[in-house]
Amino acid sequence: MSENKSSELSTYSKDTPVGRPDIDGRAAVFVPTADFDLANTSTIRKGAGIVGFGNPDGSLTVYFEANRFDESALHKWEHKARKAYDRMVMGAPTVSKAKMDARLLEQVGYIDGVGITLRQPERLQEWLSISNALDTAPEGAIVVWRSK
Repeated sequence: MSENKSSELSTYSKDTPVGRPDIDGRAAVFVPTADFDLANTSTIRKGAGIVGFGNPDGSLTVYFEANRFDESALHKWEHKARKAYDRMVMGAPTVSKAKMDARLLEQVGYIDGVGITLRQPERLQEWLSISNALDTAPEGAIVVWRSK
């Protein structure tokens, strides 16, 4: 019985930013949970940078970048996350966007106009490991691209 209840838990919490942030605003950084069917998905690809926010209905809106076209400037995971974040805050049209059940993703940190703060860097490492993309991992739990 407890197994069914645990699979119904959501990672959407009071720490998950709600609503699309403005430019430089704070959004969440996510990785897929065990409930995410990575083998049969047509949306988020392995090693993607996934960012987003919570919706009032309890779902998540996420933007993602997996460097599908192998651009050298998007090799590192943090550059993928930054590109997804930039699309999100600009409201740019993209197919790399989805509204998802919060049980499919786990929040591991935050991203804003200054950088990324990972609260669970080990979960990102696991995501990149199963994606065969450990070489794209950030050097630390904090990635800064400009000062405040």
